[in-house]
Amino acid sequence: MLWFKKYAIKDLEGMRNANMGTHIGFEFTDIGDDFICGSLPVDHRTTQPFGILHGGASCVLSETLGSVAAWMTINPETHRAVGIEINANHIRAVTEGKVTGKCTPIHTGRRTQVWQTDITEDATGKRVAISRLTVAIIDHGTLSTQKKAIHLK
Repeated sequence: MLWFKKYAIKDLEGMRNANMGTHIGFEFTDIGDDFICGSLPVDHRTTQPFGILHGGASCVLSETLGSVAAWMTINPETHRAVGIEINANHIRAVTEGKVTGKCTPIHTGRRTQVWQTDITEDATGKRVAISRLTVAIIDHGTLSTQKKAIHLK
Protein backbone atom coordinates (compact mmCIF):
# COMPACT_ATOMS: atom_id res chain seq x y z
CA MET A 1 0.00 0.00 0.00
CA LEU A 2 1.26 3.45 -0.95
CA TRP A 3 -0.63 5.41 1.70
CA PHE A 4 0.80 6.73 5.00
CA LYS A 5 -2.03 4.87 6.77
CA LYS A 6 -5.18 3.02 5.75
CA TYR A 7 -7.81 5.47 4.53
CA ALA A 8 -11.48 4.95 3.72
CA ILE A 9 -13.71 7.24 1.66
CA LYS A 10 -15.42 8.44 4.84
CA ASP A 11 -12.02 9.71 6.06
CA LEU A 12 -11.81 11.98 3.02
CA GLU A 13 -15.34 13.40 3.00
CA GLY A 14 -14.41 16.43 5.10
CA MET A 15 -11.81 17.45 2.52
CA ARG A 16 -14.51 18.39 0.03
CA ASN A 17 -16.67 20.41 2.43
CA ALA A 18 -16.88 24.19 2.15
CA ASN A 19 -14.51 24.39 -0.80
CA MET A 20 -14.50 24.10 -4.59
CA GLY A 21 -15.44 20.39 -4.49
CA THR A 22 -18.70 21.12 -2.70
CA HIS A 23 -19.68 23.83 -5.17
CA ILE A 24 -19.26 21.60 -8.22
CA GLY A 25 -20.65 18.36 -6.77
CA PHE A 26 -17.38 16.43 -6.44
CA GLU A 27 -17.49 13.06 -4.63
CA PHE A 28 -14.78 10.57 -3.69
CA THR A 29 -15.80 7.16 -5.06
CA ASP A 30 -12.99 4.64 -4.55
CA ILE A 31 -9.61 4.11 -2.91
CA GLY A 32 -7.22 1.30 -3.79
CA ASP A 33 -3.69 0.43 -2.68
CA ASP A 34 -2.20 2.95 -5.14
CA PHE A 35 -5.10 4.93 -6.64
CA ILE A 36 -7.96 7.22 -5.69
CA CYS A 37 -11.13 7.96 -7.68
CA GLY A 38 -13.70 10.70 -7.65
CA SER A 39 -16.61 11.84 -9.79
CA LEU A 40 -18.19 15.04 -10.97
CA PRO A 41 -21.61 15.75 -12.47
CA VAL A 42 -21.76 17.33 -15.89
CA ASP A 43 -24.38 20.01 -15.21
CA HIS A 44 -24.84 23.78 -14.93
CA ARG A 45 -22.04 23.96 -12.33
CA THR A 46 -19.39 22.25 -14.47
CA THR A 47 -20.15 23.14 -18.09
CA GLN A 48 -18.89 26.04 -20.15
CA PRO A 49 -21.15 28.41 -22.15
CA PHE A 50 -21.44 25.94 -25.05
CA GLY A 51 -22.90 23.23 -22.80
CA ILE A 52 -19.90 20.88 -22.58
CA LEU A 53 -17.77 19.93 -19.60
CA HIS A 54 -15.52 22.89 -18.78
CA GLY A 55 -11.80 22.18 -19.00
CA GLY A 56 -11.38 23.94 -15.67
CA ALA A 57 -13.77 21.46 -14.05
CA SER A 58 -11.62 18.61 -15.35
CA CYS A 59 -8.59 20.33 -13.82
CA VAL A 60 -10.41 20.77 -10.49
CA LEU A 61 -11.18 17.05 -10.52
CA SER A 62 -7.53 16.24 -11.25
CA GLU A 63 -6.13 18.72 -8.72
CA THR A 64 -8.46 17.52 -5.99
CA LEU A 65 -7.63 13.86 -6.53
CA GLY A 66 -3.89 14.44 -6.97
CA SER A 67 -3.54 16.74 -3.97
CA VAL A 68 -5.50 14.42 -1.71
CA ALA A 69 -3.59 11.38 -2.99
CA ALA A 70 -0.29 13.13 -2.28
CA TRP A 71 -1.54 14.09 1.19
CA MET A 72 -2.45 10.44 1.81
CA THR A 73 1.20 9.43 1.30
CA ILE A 74 2.65 11.79 3.92
CA ASN A 75 2.44 12.33 7.66
CA PRO A 76 -0.18 15.10 7.89
CA GLU A 77 1.16 16.13 11.31
CA THR A 78 4.49 17.25 9.84
CA HIS A 79 3.99 17.87 6.11
CA ARG A 80 1.60 19.31 3.55
CA ALA A 81 1.06 18.60 -0.11
CA VAL A 82 0.54 21.59 -2.41
CA GLY A 83 0.00 21.59 -6.15
CA ILE A 84 2.64 23.47 -8.13
CA GLU A 85 1.78 22.62 -11.76
CA ILE A 86 -1.09 21.05 -13.65
CA ASN A 87 -1.71 20.25 -17.29
CA ALA A 88 -4.58 18.60 -19.06
CA ASN A 89 -5.43 17.29 -22.48
CA HIS A 90 -9.16 17.50 -23.21
CA ILE A 91 -9.96 14.67 -25.58
CA ARG A 92 -13.71 14.30 -25.83
CA ALA A 93 -16.71 16.57 -25.15
CA VAL A 94 -19.33 15.52 -22.60
CA THR A 95 -22.69 17.30 -22.28
CA GLU A 96 -24.48 15.38 -19.52
CA GLY A 97 -24.16 12.64 -16.92
CA LYS A 98 -21.06 12.13 -14.81
CA VAL A 99 -17.33 11.83 -15.28
CA THR A 100 -14.96 9.89 -13.06
CA GLY A 101 -11.26 10.45 -12.51
CA LYS A 102 -8.82 7.72 -11.52
CA CYS A 103 -5.63 9.18 -10.08
CA THR A 104 -2.43 7.13 -10.00
CA PRO A 105 1.16 7.98 -9.07
CA ILE A 106 3.89 8.57 -11.60
CA HIS A 107 6.47 9.66 -9.01
CA THR A 108 6.21 9.81 -5.20
CA GLY A 109 9.42 11.39 -3.95
CA ARG A 110 10.20 13.00 -0.60
CA ARG A 111 9.90 16.59 -1.94
CA THR A 112 7.90 16.28 -5.17
CA GLN A 113 5.24 13.97 -6.48
CA VAL A 114 3.57 13.61 -9.88
CA TRP A 115 0.03 12.23 -10.18
CA GLN A 116 -1.89 11.35 -13.35
CA THR A 117 -5.67 11.45 -13.55
CA ASP A 118 -7.49 9.65 -16.33
CA ILE A 119 -11.01 11.09 -16.66
CA THR A 120 -13.72 8.99 -18.30
CA GLU A 121 -17.39 9.42 -19.06
CA ASP A 122 -19.45 7.17 -16.78
CA ALA A 123 -22.08 6.33 -19.41
CA THR A 124 -19.66 5.14 -22.09
CA GLY A 125 -16.36 4.54 -20.30
CA LYS A 126 -14.65 6.65 -22.96
CA ARG A 127 -11.70 8.87 -22.06
CA VAL A 128 -12.65 12.53 -21.71
CA ALA A 129 -9.35 14.01 -20.50
CA ILE A 130 -6.00 13.10 -19.06
CA SER A 131 -4.19 15.34 -16.62
CA ARG A 132 -0.92 15.43 -14.74
CA LEU A 133 -0.37 17.27 -11.44
CA THR A 134 2.98 18.03 -9.83
CA VAL A 135 2.85 18.43 -6.05
CA ALA A 136 5.42 19.84 -3.64
CA ILE A 137 5.76 18.17 -0.24
CA ILE A 138 6.58 20.84 2.32
CA ASP A 139 7.14 20.98 6.07
CA HIS A 140 4.36 22.63 8.08
CA GLY A 141 6.89 25.25 9.20
CA THR A 142 7.70 26.20 5.59
CA LEU A 143 4.12 27.28 4.94
CA SER A 144 3.98 29.36 8.14
CA THR A 145 7.23 31.13 7.19
CA GLN A 146 5.85 31.90 3.72
CA LYS A 147 2.61 33.31 5.19
CA LYS A 148 4.58 35.55 7.58
CA ALA A 149 6.76 36.83 4.73
CA ILE A 150 3.68 37.69 2.65
CA HIS A 151 2.07 39.60 5.55
CA LEU A 152 5.28 41.58 6.13
CA LYS A 153 5.36 42.89 2.57
